Amino acid sequence: MRTPPPPSTLTIDDPIELLLACHDKVRRFTKLTLSLRDHLASTGPENAIDTSSRDAAQAILRYFNLAAPLHHDDEELDLFPALQAIGATSLSADMGQLADEHTTLNKLWHSLLPWLEATAAGQHHAPPDTLEAFASSHDRHAQREEELIYPDAIHLTPAQLRQISDAMVARRTQGSSAKP
Repeated sequence: MRTPPPPSTLTIDDPIELLLACHDKVRRFTKLTLSLRDHLASTGPENAIDTSSRDAAQAILRYFNLAAPLHHDDEELDLFPALQAIGATSLSADMGQLADEHTTLNKLWHSLLPWLEATAAGQHHAPPDTLEAFASSHDRHAQREEELIYPDAIHLTPAQLRQISDAMVARRTQGSSAKP
């Protein structure tokens, strides 16, 4: 009988790369959300919701309920304060606006929940009229962060980057090693 390998320890070597990867996932899941809406519209409410649609809804729910809030915390609790600490005060207004956008994005997310939860359960429910705003707002927000904030991370010291990485790891391992 083979002994399973020991569990791997989560490490983050480059927190900015992880934040950028999160943005790629956000874009992928917002596109999936729009595709799901279009697919369900093409099949019609008279037909049963297929397994792939239920699975897609569950994946979207999982990502935006678990990973997206972690990502926002990574920025608001770690990256933004670290940039403030190195004197990147010119970014203050942008970071404040982007943090405020996190609240707006969360509200848009919650407007999708009834539709996605129903779809994941195999029940028909009309998609909300906020779906386009949800997708476009997330895409615009990620682009703004990548253009306005992330480039300044080059000024962070290795110690500051390690502190951000450690906080990100702790956030993902607190209470459960199953969090994304």
